[in-house]
Amino acid sequence: MIFSSCQKRKYFIQYNYHIRVKGVLKIKRILKNTVIHLRTSFKFALLLLIGVAIISFLIFVVYRPMYSVTLNGEFLGYTSDKSELQGKINEYIQSGDSQTVAFVEIDTLPDYKMCLLKKGLTASDEEILSTVVSTGTPYYKYYAILENGIEKCYVSTYEESENIINQLKAKNSSNKDAVSYVVKYDTQLSEFTNLDTAIASLYVEPVNTKVPTTTKTGKNTVKYTNSSLGLAAIQQPVTGRITSRFGVQSRIRSSAHTGLDIANSSGTPIIPITGGKVTYAGRKGSYGNLVIIDHGKNANGQTIETYYAHCSRLNVSVGDVVNENTTIAFVGSTGNSTGPHLHLEIRINGKAVNPQNYLYN
Repeated sequence: MIFSSCQKRKYFIQYNYHIRVKGVLKIKRILKNTVIHLRTSFKFALLLLIGVAIISFLIFVVYRPMYSVTLNGEFLGYTSDKSELQGKINEYIQSGDSQTVAFVEIDTLPDYKMCLLKKGLTASDEEILSTVVSTGTPYYKYYAILENGIEKCYVSTYEESENIINQLKAKNSSNKDAVSYVVKYDTQLSEFTNLDTAIASLYVEPVNTKVPTTTKTGKNTVKYTNSSLGLAAIQQPVTGRITSRFGVQSRIRSSAHTGLDIANSSGTPIIPITGGKVTYAGRKGSYGNLVIIDHGKNANGQTIETYYAHCSRLNVSVGDVVNENTTIAFVGSTGNSTGPHLHLEIRINGKAVNPQNYLYN
């Protein structure tokens, strides 16, 4: 059969229309099926959500979340807040009980596992804490009282340690500058000594071994006419209480004491032990205001120098020639000093010697 061009065009238009109609119907059918599927899924999800909510509500009413605690596989109990419990354990490890236990060494920490338990079951944090810390090694903190570096007795607090040392100083115990204390950390707690017993056991009566041959001078000092220093008559630069002796170690010094400290009120005049020439007068580091006097050579041919430190002010200059009646300075507390006093040094051939071998005995 032969179609004309007009018939062909009409047939093509009808064919295309038929294809488009089928496509539209197919799209409508897909959309309808999708809507039906979404409705079904929404209903299912809604029912599922309602079911979960009902179950959660029932669980919330009957149960509550807790953590079971175990240590090396052994059950210890339950806690409602593992962070709070672990925080208490960590604090005890680092700080102890803030009394005698300084800290605790613990090798193994507890494990936590979340679980649901019926309401009414109580947590046992304190029992768990006690059990965990009991497995560790406690280190106790206390204080050892030393005499010349040897442990003599023990006390529990810093205040007691300070009190013992202050009491010995107040009583002018001969060994007061040899007594100190250190902090101890040990797994065994030493037996403590009460304050009165500790002071009584450490106290040493002051000994006065040298008697001056003349009385006090107008400068409020004591003169010695026979000097083992090899000089003529020598005298005390000031009178007063000895607060720190030659050679002692102290918390405020980096090395042994090179002189003798004689306490007196600020402004008390200072005179030299004997005549000489001023070689230094000024500020010098930990000495504060310092005067150095060269006394020349003694009978043995040794050079003798004396140092007068921590002065409030100086009364001489370098080059001045002084005698036993010259006021060279005044007592003060300059430099590395904890109170008004004179720091006196005697140096033989440049080496510091104990002034108490010659004065203040």
